[in-house]
Amino acid sequence: MRPTALFALTFAGIFATTVTFAEPKHGIAMYGEPALPPDFVSLPYANPDAPKGGRIVQGEVGSFDSLNPHILKGRVPWQLRFLAHESLMGRSYAEPFTLYGVLAESIEVPEDRSWVEFTLRPEARFSDGTPVTVEDVLWSYQTLGTVGHPRYQGSWKKVDTASQVGERTVRFTFNTRDDELPLIMGMRPILKKAQWDGVDFAESGVDMIPISSAPYTISDFEPGRFVTLKRNPDYWGDGVVPYMNGFANLDEIRMEFFTDGTAMFEAFKAGILTTARETSVQKWETQYDFPAVQSGDIVKSVIPHQRPTGIRGLVMNTRRPMFQDWRVREALITAFNFEFINQTINGAPQPRITSYFSNSILGMEPGPATGLVKEYLEPFASELNPGALEGYALPEGDGTEGNRRNLRKALALMEEAGWSLQDGVLTHADGTTFGFDILLASGANETQQIVDIYLSSLKRMGAEVTVTTVDSAEYKERTNAFDFDMTWYARGLSLSPGNEQNLYWGTEAADTEGSRNWMGVKNQAVEAMIERLLTSPSQEAFIAATRALDRVLTTGRYVIPVWHQPVSRIAHAKELKYPETLPIYGDWLGFQPDVWWYEE
Repeated sequence: MRPTALFALTFAGIFATTVTFAEPKHGIAMYGEPALPPDFVSLPYANPDAPKGGRIVQGEVGSFDSLNPHILKGRVPWQLRFLAHESLMGRSYAEPFTLYGVLAESIEVPEDRSWVEFTLRPEARFSDGTPVTVEDVLWSYQTLGTVGHPRYQGSWKKVDTASQVGERTVRFTFNTRDDELPLIMGMRPILKKAQWDGVDFAESGVDMIPISSAPYTISDFEPGRFVTLKRNPDYWGDGVVPYMNGFANLDEIRMEFFTDGTAMFEAFKAGILTTARETSVQKWETQYDFPAVQSGDIVKSVIPHQRPTGIRGLVMNTRRPMFQDWRVREALITAFNFEFINQTINGAPQPRITSYFSNSILGMEPGPATGLVKEYLEPFASELNPGALEGYALPEGDGTEGNRRNLRKALALMEEAGWSLQDGVLTHADGTTFGFDILLASGANETQQIVDIYLSSLKRMGAEVTVTTVDSAEYKERTNAFDFDMTWYARGLSLSPGNEQNLYWGTEAADTEGSRNWMGVKNQAVEAMIERLLTSPSQEAFIAATRALDRVLTTGRYVIPVWHQPVSRIAHAKELKYPETLPIYGDWLGFQPDVWWYEE
């Protein structure tokens, strides 16, 4: 196991002061000032002296039929969104929400954050050698905000005007109060306008490799099988952008695709892949002892983190009539034999996700709501589910396979909701029987194990449940269209929740295909808490708003949560290295391969 040292950064320092910008700056923080000075050399978790060269081969389960990660259509290798594209600003994962210049040399915002200006670096170039211009920036934002993926469209609606105000400067003026918007505007991918002349951006697939300013370009691919990215030897940012020092060290990144996790693991054991991220603790402890590990050619690294758990488990689609009663959802959570499943799957039981922001300062606290949290929630008391104000905890089982006590509780809840057990089947007074389908993606082996154990409990309580397994293409189409009853759901959450919360749980997102609001949440209290966290004047108010949001979501009982892992487990070739100093987010998004390097 590789020794690690977390980058220490206190919340008190992060949120200490009220933001006031009166001139162009090298970076921006959601609260206070950026931790790094204008003359910083590199991010704290990057190694500016890392050697360049080598390659990494990663695996993914599924397939792909598009190279454009910025539209709703198609399946795209997930890391292309981050590796093959560059934005005006880059996020530091050593701070909850702070950006530093990448394509932009400076950012300027007024104290009320009603607008933001970005000034491009004169050196900024696309991979074909042409300069990145304000025209490219404006076109990118307009296109993404109107015909791009829904994740871009919500923020774009809050832009009143977007205009060029200098040779290399663009200004976005906002039509609503949202203190996060200046930061959001800094994180959009910038594309080359001329490449898309006469092309339907929203319908593009593998017919066009997008030109960008990023260090990597797609050099080869075969739909459904692999994608290879090569480091651009003429990358414009080398020696120019402090943020990029210690990033993009590998000469080649290759992504191989497999039908299921078993095939991918065998490819790793055979040396076809050079890295594997493992989510099963039991598998990590029992199956990573093959010869390459024993000889030291493969290293097992454990990466700690301090981020929220997020939510992971089986989500109930409340657009379906059978899931619209919170008592039914609570019954299905109660019937889920977590303790037994946890022991069976993991061997060494893992801590359970207790709320969306658990394991962090932003998570709901046990017991009744107090202080600002209570103040924020009380106006919605009549429409909140039980537990939001009074306090809520997930039901605990006895650890046995039968889990009889919880099944009795689940049946009592179903009876309250109008369902009774008749001839071994849950039946409503109108004669309809209670049942639903669980949609799974093929190759999701661990999820299938969890569902198989859960099915036995559901059958014992009289629910008529089926399981449908589909390939990755159909799974994406159906989840984009919310065409499922129950399915597997995972959403990572950060220490700086903001506008993305509207896409996750906002009312508008509930009716927007392709959004992440798979459960179909439509709740005024959720809307109000998101609005509060976006306009919070202080650290105290921001934390309270997030904790209040956490209470509403958790007591909404939309997801049957499983376990979280306070560490990430990555097995990799011994030549692949990463810095000793880690970000507070640990292994997050681009950590591998962004700051990794190859060294014999």
